[in-house]
Amino acid sequence: METLEKDILRGGQFLVKETNCEDVFTPEDFSEEQQMMKEAVIEFNDREVIPHKARFEAKDYALTEECMRKAGELGFLGVAVPEEYGGLGMGFVSTMLVCDYISSGTGSFSTAFGAHTGIGTMPITLYGTEEQKQKYVPQLATGEWFGAYCLTEPGAGSDANSGKTTAELTEDGKHYKINGQKMWISNAGFCKLFIVFARIEDDKNITGFIVENDQENGITLGEEEHKLGIRASSTRQVFFNDCMVPVENMLSERGNGFKIAMNALNVGRIKLAAACLDSQRRITTSAIAYANERKQFKTPIADFGAIKAKLAEMTTSAYAGESASYRAAKNIEDRIAMRVAAGNTHQEAELKGVEEYAIECSILKVAVSEDVQNCADEGIQIFGGMGFSEETPMEAAWRDARIARIYEGTNEINRMLSVGMLVKKAMKGHVDLLDPAMKVAEELMGIPSFDTPDYSELFSEEKELISKLKKVFLMVAGSAVQKFGPDLEQHQQLLMAASNILIEVYMAESTILRTEKNAKRFGEDAQKVQIAMAKLYLYNAVDIIQKNAKEGIVSFAEGDEQRMMLMGLKRFTKYVNQPNVVALRNTIAEKVKAENKYCF
Repeated sequence: METLEKDILRGGQFLVKETNCEDVFTPEDFSEEQQMMKEAVIEFNDREVIPHKARFEAKDYALTEECMRKAGELGFLGVAVPEEYGGLGMGFVSTMLVCDYISSGTGSFSTAFGAHTGIGTMPITLYGTEEQKQKYVPQLATGEWFGAYCLTEPGAGSDANSGKTTAELTEDGKHYKINGQKMWISNAGFCKLFIVFARIEDDKNITGFIVENDQENGITLGEEEHKLGIRASSTRQVFFNDCMVPVENMLSERGNGFKIAMNALNVGRIKLAAACLDSQRRITTSAIAYANERKQFKTPIADFGAIKAKLAEMTTSAYAGESASYRAAKNIEDRIAMRVAAGNTHQEAELKGVEEYAIECSILKVAVSEDVQNCADEGIQIFGGMGFSEETPMEAAWRDARIARIYEGTNEINRMLSVGMLVKKAMKGHVDLLDPAMKVAEELMGIPSFDTPDYSELFSEEKELISKLKKVFLMVAGSAVQKFGPDLEQHQQLLMAASNILIEVYMAESTILRTEKNAKRFGEDAQKVQIAMAKLYLYNAVDIIQKNAKEGIVSFAEGDEQRMMLMGLKRFTKYVNQPNVVALRNTIAEKVKAENKYCF
């Protein structure tokens, strides 16, 4: 375990420490068991979900429930559940993999699956007493029961701890009486169990409860919500009117509900990133197949440069999303294993393992949810007028993708959280940002080197550029923390700009590390297109970072300080050998055209 500990960076440390490509996990590292699981999930999706797309779009809630039951029978609902509670007890990477490949058929089923396995089952697995776990988890793991999660209220969305639902202890001390209203509750129409958050007396923090869905016990449901997308995902309001819950159904301790909610969302965020990946692959494949088939001016539109550019960018963002998601998933899995080896219980190890990488979870949630939306948008564009029609898969994919930027914490909240959590980690001494930030400040005062570096090795220039992009973040965020201190969180536009830099650094580095690892294993020729994608992603990232850093710098720095930082930005984002972006895109597009699908 010693060596493992040395090689795994803590959450957020990617920014200040170099990662060796050998230390990242990639989809090419899936074990034989994981490959079999992946194939089983794809086969389930192709058989049970995708052929019935029209029924899902027609709001067939019963079909969603039926597919969930079938997924339960095959063990997919219990992948993350320990074996002693009726699950498969598989590692974190395997749970990500199932979430990834099961989510592509339709957003409706994907949402039901995610709500049940993540925020419906997991809080009991991670916070429940032994009695609670024995009583409820086996039924949830097999799909005999379905779970839902009641946090959001009409007046409490992003500010989750401000909920008005109350829990009052009865005179005999045996029950809590719950009163209140919850909204946007996924799976409400067919679940047997709710995780409900309510406030006891005037406690500062909310408390979690396990509540069985018994309509005779003061629970009523609103009508099904009619939504832009995820149409066959059951979404209702839930009203509690003197709902009696046994005291032994309190989840964890009194006042611990906010912590449960936040930790459940951390896992939910990385799983949501995973849930967008196969949708992106399938959207890209549909667009490639259509572009190869559709002829204009006697030529397949896939041969036109404008369409090639779109196909290349869609393919690249899917590849980058995979690279970063599985990198973080393996870090979490290794951290959990380390904690178990150190004597933690499964519950403690999993909680702390995920919490450690909360920054990466937020980064992934934002990046991949935005990429899948852009991908579907470009998919519609490639299909042209047909893309706007319900007859083709694109318009439903676009509508379903839209919710991903909202639930599990909006992307705006997650952007601010990622930077906020990083600053807190630095203050606790978990990530040393101060020394590297001071070194960057000194470097800005120094004279830049005019030596021509040797970039003969694969990715040597790109990796040096990544380390400079990290300096851009340290320069902007370091100066901002110095200037505003604890008031930094009031400067939301600055935080958003800093977060965009952080996101691009992580995504670009993950893509390069995956490709470098595989080029060493399989040879550079075999990875020619992946190398083009890694270079294209970095090129786009540099642009995004330049724009956001400039916006951040001019928002708080003036005079000489501003001039010096803008010069530093120019220095840190400069290529020595400017990549030929058109050639990179063409390399990628020609490959997917020839394969007629996303093929990585």
